[in-house]
Amino acid sequence: MTRICDIDGVPLAERHELTACLQCGRCTGGCPMGLRSPLNVRLLLYEATIRDDGDALLGREEVWDCTACRTCADRCPRGLEPVQVLRDIRTRKIEGGRIPQSVMDALESSLKHGNPWGRSRMKRTAWAEDTEVRSLEDDQESQRLWFVGCTLAYDPRCQDSARALARVFQAAELDYTTLGNEEVCCGSELLRLGELGLFEELSETNRENFRELGFTEIVTTSPHCMNTFRSDYGLELPTRHYSQLLAELAAAGKIPFGPETSSRRVVFHDPCYLGKQNGVYDAPREVIDSVPGVERVEFDRCRERSLCCEGGGGRMWLEGMGEGERNAQIRVRDAAALGVDAVVTACPFCLLTLEDARKTAGLEDSLEIIDLAELVAGALGG
Repeated sequence: MTRICDIDGVPLAERHELTACLQCGRCTGGCPMGLRSPLNVRLLLYEATIRDDGDALLGREEVWDCTACRTCADRCPRGLEPVQVLRDIRTRKIEGGRIPQSVMDALESSLKHGNPWGRSRMKRTAWAEDTEVRSLEDDQESQRLWFVGCTLAYDPRCQDSARALARVFQAAELDYTTLGNEEVCCGSELLRLGELGLFEELSETNRENFRELGFTEIVTTSPHCMNTFRSDYGLELPTRHYSQLLAELAAAGKIPFGPETSSRRVVFHDPCYLGKQNGVYDAPREVIDSVPGVERVEFDRCRERSLCCEGGGGRMWLEGMGEGERNAQIRVRDAAALGVDAVVTACPFCLLTLEDARKTAGLEDSLEIIDLAELVAGALGG
């Protein structure tokens, strides 16, 4: 009998110490996909523990529904990492060619073009045309790297938030540089999808760039990039999210806000990879509170209890998975019930999923979805 659930010859149960699982079901109960997907984390852990072969596991298409938000790990009383088990199952599915075409396309694009969006490497900085964004081509001296990220570089909606952040940096006279067309994907979502080899290739390219160019700090636009640099690369190089930098600049009075011109009521949506996975809750709220004329309210499910938007874990390339109302749709309806003018977030995946949900919920005329950088840029003076 072939034990195809093994990874590198080590059974999943042994690798992840699954015999310690209490089968309490807290992982399944906390899973954000539990209401509209057959994904049952507790059952998967049980099968990975007791079965000699992995045919049943590899036949589970619902493993693609995992958003890798890590709520399961946070709730596990034994400190297990169920999301890592699901990732290993995904890895075996990829190795066996049992992979959705949309995921295959994203992986092939990452290999060929250094991004999962199917766009040319040489178009990575097209978003920055007619701006004063600095790159290695014109700035070899700055020791602060702004790592823009693939989604900000290529998605038209997210390009707006990248340009907004560039305007804020310019107004604050911030010293920074970008890698320009030399930037490649951090590999975060490829790792969560289970493509370990390609992740290692991309991560080594990034590590070499960081070492050779002598940066002393990295600022990321996406919390997924920040999380990967911190947790998966294990970089000793200080890495933080742009909301943390903006909070620092605002506290020092270095963001030149204009006078209050109108009032605006907003609610902040905590991205999983910023909040749950890295504990960054206060910084974006401090930034919002510093913007003239803005009143901030809270979702009932906020901070550690924030509702996952379903954009993580590679699900940006798995749009057809799962059934029923999506979490992002629940989120925008909750925002509408709060009577806010806008939902503010600080993650490109959250921005895109919430934008789509706003349209499907028929809230295009009454609710805005904006990035934190866009909120700040819109309040700049002059």
